[in-house]
Amino acid sequence: MGLFSRTPKNAAVTTAAPAATAVVDGPDLSHLSGDYVIDTTHSAIGFSVRHAMVTNVRGAFTEYEGLLRLDGANPANSSAEIAIKVASIDTNQAQRDEHLRNSDFFAVEAHPEIVFRSTSAKRVGADDYRMSGDLTIKGVTKSVVLDLEYTGTATDAYGIDRVGFEGGTTIDRTDWGLSYNAALETGGVLIGEKVKLTFDISAVRKG
Repeated sequence: MGLFSRTPKNAAVTTAAPAATAVVDGPDLSHLSGDYVIDTTHSAIGFSVRHAMVTNVRGAFTEYEGLLRLDGANPANSSAEIAIKVASIDTNQAQRDEHLRNSDFFAVEAHPEIVFRSTSAKRVGADDYRMSGDLTIKGVTKSVVLDLEYTGTATDAYGIDRVGFEGGTTIDRTDWGLSYNAALETGGVLIGEKVKLTFDISAVRKG
């Protein structure tokens, strides 16, 4: 996964303090231990943000790759790395997507990728996990916490082991320099600062 070997330029890194571990009862997932790659044809990375103070605009990134290292016996040893091609942003409106790619927002030519690298993971419920990590957007790196649910595992029709997780987090886009906005005549602003990120991940075992 060559995308994960790069260090973002001019990144202001903030490292989350390790969380205290606790024993949480749940199913034995030791059989899941191993390395997995995200199957992008059966996964989705999406987002939503308030528009004009009254509704939400939803979108997705359609090009990305990711590597998961799972330790089913000791989830604290698990990790994840995901690299997203920002130019693949899709909000179902071409003019808006082009605006999002330019310097008002993501500045795709200078910062073509969004990268997440986990720093810690823990089980917080039978099927619930919390993963902290560094999220880099537009050359700025800050810590985020993802709440994830284990949705199951199966061996598919091709004999490939597959595992699923879904979840997300909410971030303030201005923390990453995505501060563009416009005032409304009726008061308020065109674009909300809070962005909900969602992940629906299907990953297949490597090898």
